[in-house]
Amino acid sequence: MKVQDVMSESPRTLNTDASVEDAAKMMRDLHVGVLPIAEHDRLVGITTDRDLVIRALSESKGPDTPVKDCMTGLVLYCFQDDDVADVAANMQEQQVQRLIVLDDRDSKSLVGVISLSDIASKGKDDERIQSAVSSCSTQYQRVA
Repeated sequence: MKVQDVMSESPRTLNTDASVEDAAKMMRDLHVGVLPIAEHDRLVGITTDRDLVIRALSESKGPDTPVKDCMTGLVLYCFQDDDVADVAANMQEQQVQRLIVLDDRDSKSLVGVISLSDIASKGKDDERIQSAVSSCSTQYQRVA
């Protein structure tokens, strides 16, 4: 099974100068937990609902704080033609629950987002995928 078979397509992006409140409202309206962050039509990061809590709310940053102040600048990604089981194994290794999906290795255009829940729900009949997903369920090690 390929990533394109299970990913969420056409993700919306948010500009780096948008506020934390804008990000939270967009997540709510789109029923998502991650937003790709762009600057001048170039992907420069992502922010998750957890980022908003840990890097903004818990540090007493206000709703007008630019999302660039709480985003993750390292964008982990895969390609739409990658094997889902391999991607799930990579997610486990990187200890992430979502990856950005790019179209191909040449243009690297944003085409989707894949999450562990996407993989689990659509790959439930594939033993190899289920094995990869179950290994992602191990408790994350806390980094000091």
